[in-house]
Amino acid sequence: MKIMFVEAGNKEKLNLEKLKELEKKLPPIIYIAYSIQYKNLAEEIKKSIKKKVAGFSQVLGCSKIKTSSPILLISSGRFHAINLALQGNKVYIFDNFSIREIDSKEIEIIKKKEKAKYLKLLSSDNIGIIVSIKDGQENLKSAEKIKEQLEKKGKKASIFVSDNINPQELENFSCDIWINTACPGLSLDSDKIINQNYAKF
Repeated sequence: MKIMFVEAGNKEKLNLEKLKELEKKLPPIIYIAYSIQYKNLAEEIKKSIKKKVAGFSQVLGCSKIKTSSPILLISSGRFHAINLALQGNKVYIFDNFSIREIDSKEIEIIKKKEKAKYLKLLSSDNIGIIVSIKDGQENLKSAEKIKEQLEKKGKKASIFVSDNINPQELENFSCDIWINTACPGLSLDSDKIINQNYAKF
């Protein structure tokens, strides 16, 4: 079956007066990132903002942006922002009405939760490994390698492959904890899902 992907762009126009007011909260140099729905708005901001722009790129849930500059994220919600902040970046979210900085305390809380999951992983004997078949998220080879590593340590490891992954559905299986090789945002939805980059053996 052929699949056609169509961008669903946000048609919101940039409020230039509001931008002038809000950009006072930003540092002199920024990196602009955007989710695809906000591409047009991000391009308008890049042209209009008085700050020095160190870089400009689209961001996905699994994106890694290598920059020493704070990131101005043009998006709605906090998913992409949290992912970028967990990589050590200072992140601001712009939604045309406000600029909000991701609180470092919030990131510390998430890191502590990840550490707790890691300790649970070490003490667990029955581990599930999540694999997505979505384009850009499929990491079957990584999952197979993780499975091999776990089995060498005497643990039972099973790979679960799915298109749409619902964390609530994982409760139907007897795994003690899950290692996620798909979208990293899944780990934010459950205290039993740890992302593969945290699952060191």
